[in-house]
Amino acid sequence: MAATSFASHSVLRRALIRAFASSPAPPCGISKKFSRCNTLFSLPLSGSLSSSAAGICQLAVPQAIKGDVDGLLREVGDKNTNEAVKQIVELAKRASSRQEVLHTDFLTPPILKESIVVLEKLTDVKAVAQGGYPQAERCRLSVGHPQELKSDPDIVAALSITGNFGFQPCSHGDFLGSILGTGIVREKLGDILLQGEKGAQILIVPELVDFITSTLDKVGNVPVTCRKIPLLALEYKPPRTQTFKTVEPSLRVDAIASAGFKISRTKLVDLIRSGDVRVNWTTVTKGTTTMKTGDIVSVSGKGRLKIGEINPTKKGKFVVELIRYL
Repeated sequence: MAATSFASHSVLRRALIRAFASSPAPPCGISKKFSRCNTLFSLPLSGSLSSSAAGICQLAVPQAIKGDVDGLLREVGDKNTNEAVKQIVELAKRASSRQEVLHTDFLTPPILKESIVVLEKLTDVKAVAQGGYPQAERCRLSVGHPQELKSDPDIVAALSITGNFGFQPCSHGDFLGSILGTGIVREKLGDILLQGEKGAQILIVPELVDFITSTLDKVGNVPVTCRKIPLLALEYKPPRTQTFKTVEPSLRVDAIASAGFKISRTKLVDLIRSGDVRVNWTTVTKGTTTMKTGDIVSVSGKGRLKIGEINPTKKGKFVVELIRYL
């Protein structure tokens, strides 16, 4: 399989999808509870990275390139992010050596940022990030030899989800939960753009468009209709934010998030224990995690906030600027 061309992979993949078009088993990118699909699509047929505990799956790559990958990685401070970047670098080098263009799934901003920093050091690799619109937060990376990657591949699709949300408004979490409830994994889904009473627009991998349009019929308690739309039809507005400052004795996540979301420290600790608190899209398990400028803290059901400027006081405390997304 290692010697099979990318074109052959694509042909095989399309054949498998056609074979399963009438089968109850969903296409690639569906949750692990659909074991038949995951068994058949566990090979890198599209050259893309699938989900794993670290967010990126382990791909078989030539032994010759493994020795120098660690030297390209800079310290990112997060083990999962570091491992994910390493896998992307290996994928990029494999694509370059084979004169192919391969694609990742949607990446979180920290992984995307660190990957681009490392890939820029490789002279034989070109990387193109696409999220569907210029301000996209979650993006896919296309990697390959500069001679092969001459134009932006068509790897992001857009869907419009409409319904009568006038009397039953739905949040970002409502849309995300309903979409993931169909069985797809988070890495196959990009940004979700809320449109108030009209519904939302979402970015997704193209191969799951038909699956979502035929499967997603409700968000919350609101019946919905899904249809594919051109990327140029996306309606994006910068998120509304509220900026304020707090003085804290430490930069621990339980202290900062408690102030940012205006909930008690005890409640925040309980949320951490239940796995509902994430820093830079990674679940934290300890309230002692130290925050720094630029970090993103998200709490399930509460939203997210960004850590702005941090200044120490003469009394040993910290003045922290918090940017709350509304």
